[in-house]
Amino acid sequence: MRLKSAIWVAAYLRRCQTAGVFGAVRRRGAEEAGAVFVKVATLDGNAMLYVPAPQTVYDDSRPIERIFTPMSPQPVPETTVEERLVREIKFDPDAWVVETEDRAGRHFLDLARG
Repeated sequence: MRLKSAIWVAAYLRRCQTAGVFGAVRRRGAEEAGAVFVKVATLDGNAMLYVPAPQTVYDDSRPIERIFTPMSPQPVPETTVEERLVREIKFDPDAWVVETEDRAGRHFLDLARG
């Protein structure tokens, strides 16, 4: 069974906090299973957006993990990220948006499985 979105988000934000990275929930989605989008603002007008990976990426032996993929390989203007988030929320009103701020662009998603 996959961890509830609300619990995963709380744990993810705690992980960021322990590394000294500010993070906050910008939009609360469905408690149980809302999709989670993670924006990492690099504080220079750019950002990275990490979106839930397609189901085809999931390993059959570990179907409960949350896996993310970047929207682009490099940071893009924050307006581009915001436009994508607007489209995602229109498509899925149960989605979560979590935002962190880190000049180095660290996302910690490889450490926040579950």
